[in-house]
Amino acid sequence: MRITLTQLHRMAQEGNRITQLTCYDASFAALLDAAGVETLLIGDSLGMVLQGHDSTLPVTLADVAYHTASVARGSRRAFIIADMPFGTFQLSPADTFANAAKLMAAGAQMVKLEGGEVMVPTVEFLTARGVPVCGHIGLTPQSVHQLGGYKVQGRGGSDAERLVADARALEGAGAGMIVLEAMPAALGRQITESVSIPTIGIGAGPDCSGQVLVLHDMLDVYPGKKAKFVKNFLRQGGSIQGAIESYVKEVKAGTFPGPEHSF
Repeated sequence: MRITLTQLHRMAQEGNRITQLTCYDASFAALLDAAGVETLLIGDSLGMVLQGHDSTLPVTLADVAYHTASVARGSRRAFIIADMPFGTFQLSPADTFANAAKLMAAGAQMVKLEGGEVMVPTVEFLTARGVPVCGHIGLTPQSVHQLGGYKVQGRGGSDAERLVADARALEGAGAGMIVLEAMPAALGRQITESVSIPTIGIGAGPDCSGQVLVLHDMLDVYPGKKAKFVKNFLRQGGSIQGAIESYVKEVKAGTFPGPEHSF
């Protein structure tokens, strides 16, 4: 039986850290499931690690739906979250719902969309109609050109206050989870303490409710320079299965991310 959003909320409330990794196919879904990873994210990162693009922007709804169905077939226990690609949710709430419904039909239990307070009407519309939503604030890769590159967010006082307000607004609109990406660890902790829903950090320090990494990064498969918050778990795990088990163990113990992975 699959993990539910209610169970994830209980885990966060009890201080039991949530593990999440990106996943794109049935084989890895089965492996991650068996290793105890609670949540699998079909990320639009597939545009870079699978398709060879230099950003997530070219990924289509059909791409994510295809990979979501594959992950759903390969897993039995993990909670499944599907990214809404660029251009599929910056629409009217009704049109966004139609797109989200396709991902839910493919096997997602929740959809993830980027943006803070500006997305409140959309989140309200989706959650009122039975679509669980995961927010995503901080560094939002779909806005990389507007942000001027992959930069840490929330370093200044006003920017930090805005991100806290964004998190609270998303929770108020009905979001059931929030990804916090590339922000100072102290801000990650502040946001986590400011909301009652789980926060999933990626470069947001060790005090979030859980952690996520791109699978191809933590296995050191994706070429090129890695972000500061990435750790090569394959090196210490010795095998793919060992790497995933090490990741789960370190997230649960609170030893990952360490200071060297935080801002």
